[in-house]
Amino acid sequence: MNDRFRNLRKIEFTVTLACTGKCRHCSEGDHERSAGHIDADTAVEAIKIICAHYRIQTVMTFGGEPLLYPDIVCAIHRAAFELGIEKRQVITNGYFSKNPERIESVVEDLKDSGVNDLLLSVDAFHQEYIPLDPVFRFAKSAAEAGIPIRLQPAWLVGPDDPNPYNQRTREIIRRFDPLQISLNQGNVIFPAGNALKYLRAYFDENTTVKSPYEEDPEDVRTVSFGPDGSVLNGNVYQTDILEIMERYKQ
Repeated sequence: MNDRFRNLRKIEFTVTLACTGKCRHCSEGDHERSAGHIDADTAVEAIKIICAHYRIQTVMTFGGEPLLYPDIVCAIHRAAFELGIEKRQVITNGYFSKNPERIESVVEDLKDSGVNDLLLSVDAFHQEYIPLDPVFRFAKSAAEAGIPIRLQPAWLVGPDDPNPYNQRTREIIRRFDPLQISLNQGNVIFPAGNALKYLRAYFDENTTVKSPYEEDPEDVRTVSFGPDGSVLNGNVYQTDILEIMERYKQ
């Protein structure tokens, strides 16, 4: 076994880079060429192989907007549930359909697949382009279905900074008060992609900031799959995941 994975506890999938938003804070940029998604069977097989050798505690799916492909999301989390993985987490902006029946159907599928930590991205940036009503409907449906759900806002500079974006975010969060949904700490926007393009004035260009998503190559705690199968400088469509991990060097 490659000692770099001695503390591996998490597997995550960027299901797709396709998105229903055009957020000016997005670290992925404009998503102009974002077609494609991870193959469900390949993802499930990778989870099974990794879990046979490592004590995985969390499986996460996100995007883009992962619920554009709910069948893939549910297949991944159903496998995680069957393998006894403790936390089965989805990060979503909650906007994949305006159809109430479709929303209800996807929520039921998420519940049946074993998702037990639903993080809903709502803030000034998402709601600039994403209508709040279908997101609220999704959140209400998930809460009523018994799926643990938390609001996950993006803060500019920091949650206590009084800039106009954060003020708007607090207004949006209050709209969810009737649902009594927990507020997660959220995340502070990292200067990359669209954030550097549209929000540069809020960042100190003289300070080097390390990405909060960057792994220590000598102590990898999360194996992250891209929608094209890319992982750890290899590709799971071409090479067995254990072989990729064994050969991994930064």
